Amino acid sequence: MALKIRLQKNGRRHRPLYRIVVAEASARRDGKFVEVLGNYNPSPQGKEEPLTARLERIDYWIGVGAQPTDTVRGLIRQVRALKKISRESSAAAV
Repeated sequence: MALKIRLQKNGRRHRPLYRIVVAEASARRDGKFVEVLGNYNPSPQGKEEPLTARLERIDYWIGVGAQPTDTVRGLIRQVRALKKISRESSAAAV
């Protein structure tokens, strides 16, 4: 049972939304999944969050052996960078 952390497409035509999910490698893109780990909106409008992810669960699944796809690996890096920036700015404000 090989697990992958990958994107699952939702939304509508010309306005995609993606979920970051853990799924078996043999499952279809929009098929069965084990757990939802976050969301990715490639074209947010207004105050919508472009990227949300639960890093503690992502770290757990990677520790168990799940392999993130290249795209998800890049998104995880972005989330980590955003959290680091927000921690530094909140520490500077205090």
